[in-house]
Amino acid sequence: MKKPLWIMQVIALFTLVFCLAGLGSAASIQQQLARESTLESIIRSGVIRVGMDTFLPWAMKSTSGEYIGFEIDVARRLAEDMGVKVEFVPTKWAGIIPALLTSKFDVIIGGMGITPQRALKVNFSIPYDYSGMSIVAHKEKAEGFSTIDDFNKPEVEIACKLGTSAAAATKKYLPEATVRLYDDEAQTYQELRNGKVHAVVASAPRPAFEAIKYSDSLFMPLKGTFTQEPIGFAIRKGDPDMLAFLNSWITNVNLEGWLKERHDYWFETRDWADLLE
Repeated sequence: MKKPLWIMQVIALFTLVFCLAGLGSAASIQQQLARESTLESIIRSGVIRVGMDTFLPWAMKSTSGEYIGFEIDVARRLAEDMGVKVEFVPTKWAGIIPALLTSKFDVIIGGMGITPQRALKVNFSIPYDYSGMSIVAHKEKAEGFSTIDDFNKPEVEIACKLGTSAAAATKKYLPEATVRLYDDEAQTYQELRNGKVHAVVASAPRPAFEAIKYSDSLFMPLKGTFTQEPIGFAIRKGDPDMLAFLNSWITNVNLEGWLKERHDYWFETRDWADLLE
């Protein structure tokens, strides 16, 4: 039976009211999410807190006690463009993601490789740089080694920093080797120079820098890197505003040529070496 016109009009009116209420609720939720975004929190506080650890030449401490390096430049430029101050929060690499998740800082800017395993815990920006793993070896202990297979033996000891992509790459590409893990990257090179391990696997270009600095005892058995990995900012999940802002910032400074200029300075030159001596 056909419904009277007035009933149809009432149904249409209620439908319209419910739709408007739904749109209002969605807008309210969206506004609440924006207010709770890390981006808004940084703007309100006037400070961006950056989680990082020291890796040459990504982030280092100069003789005057200041942080310098590629990531330090990136963090400072990011803060400048946001109109806020930057606060560096040095954190052991093995605990840096848990520290981010418990809000000890706002973002990781630390040469962090984008991996599927890490992406299960954090959200990554688009890449702003690329890195890879290389090997520096002890001349006596690794004499004659010239391929990655030469290092893939149980009697070969490889030093890596705990919790890094280097440690993961070593386990993946050198599964038969004996891996020694250390909290501090400097320890890995000290063990190598002392002849306690055959080689160190780490992000380029530090292995090459070590081979040049200690050419009497160290050498590069392989040319270039044996892995390639994208580097991104890491933030807590569920924050689309912060992620969109970081991606926009990377796109702009990349097109501007600023990222390449800073990368070339820190990775292709040693003009900054005097700041560490």
